[in-house]
Amino acid sequence: MLFRDVIGQKPVIQNLIRSVQEGRISHAQMLFGPEGAGKLPLALAYSRYILCTSRTAEDACGHCVSCQKISKLIHPDLHFVFPVFREKTAEKVTSEKFLPLWRSFLQNNPYFSYNQWMKALDSENKQGMIFVEESAEILRKLSLKPYESDWKVMIIWLPERMHPAAANKLLKILEEPPDQTLFLLISENTQTILPTILSRVQMIRVPRLPDSDIEKALTEKYAVDQTRARRVALQAGGNFARALSLLSLSAEDQQFDRFVTLMRLVWKKNISEILGWVDELASVGREEQKEFLQYALTLVRENLLLNLKLPFAHRLTEPELEFSRKFSAFIHPDNIEQIHDAFSKAQTHIEANAYDKLVLFDLALSLSEIIRS
Repeated sequence: MLFRDVIGQKPVIQNLIRSVQEGRISHAQMLFGPEGAGKLPLALAYSRYILCTSRTAEDACGHCVSCQKISKLIHPDLHFVFPVFREKTAEKVTSEKFLPLWRSFLQNNPYFSYNQWMKALDSENKQGMIFVEESAEILRKLSLKPYESDWKVMIIWLPERMHPAAANKLLKILEEPPDQTLFLLISENTQTILPTILSRVQMIRVPRLPDSDIEKALTEKYAVDQTRARRVALQAGGNFARALSLLSLSAEDQQFDRFVTLMRLVWKKNISEILGWVDELASVGREEQKEFLQYALTLVRENLLLNLKLPFAHRLTEPELEFSRKFSAFIHPDNIEQIHDAFSKAQTHIEANAYDKLVLFDLALSLSEIIRS
């Protein structure tokens, strides 16, 4: 990944390049912003630029030995930490075990979501985490001298999923790292990161991508016709990972079908059929359940806007819009907060490993009372 391969984010790129050219690379930086904005691609391009032996004023050369190794993600001075899962309760596990899969996944497409990564891991219902033993591995790797470059780079993807004990063990090295060591933390939710970590890093905000940048990338990099690219960009809401998912609508269609089924069942309040819907969604695993709940929140928001007849550009597919023309009458200012809270509460409980069937059944009953009132 070179800077020229990153979608949009020109001001961020210019600031990163300037920091290298002026010799003021902060030893610990956090790229933070919404999912799909390009934080990980930026971190990869920035790392390559720092480690490149023949960089230009605008980008890494792409040809030196360092660049060639980074293209394959095998540079000995570039390290990765990311959420994984335990196959057994007593097993100690670090990112190192999953590094071959991570390299393959990242080389295929650096714009991906946490849920997509967990699916690649085949984690089933297990939650991804950066476990406490990872901190010892980080300290070990950074205690060594650089092998081939002047710098060592440690990319930590989603530090908000770091076990508190692991985070606490990294505080000292974040504050006083070895010479020529760079930490690049990539976060989508800084509110759940220890304040003591946030105080030790330089914060770099990566904003949501404009629709125009997503449309341009889809037409130029993925050969999507302009009409479809414009529609997908509008629906993606600044999230390029979602834009790529929308190119194959099967996943979105499945979530849409689940949502439509749920709304029809809660209106009829057919308990036996609701239980069947709950069993079906409970069978797919927690990550897909969380995806559905997030999708439902987005669709509810769009229906409220449709109900209010606001002059906005909706982010709905044709099937979603056709359904929403009638359904939006049931989403209004008097109940939107209750509906939002019901889905958000279910998200929180699923994230906390609560019994999923009970959570989903409670959600359906709550929605039935709200929508029918």
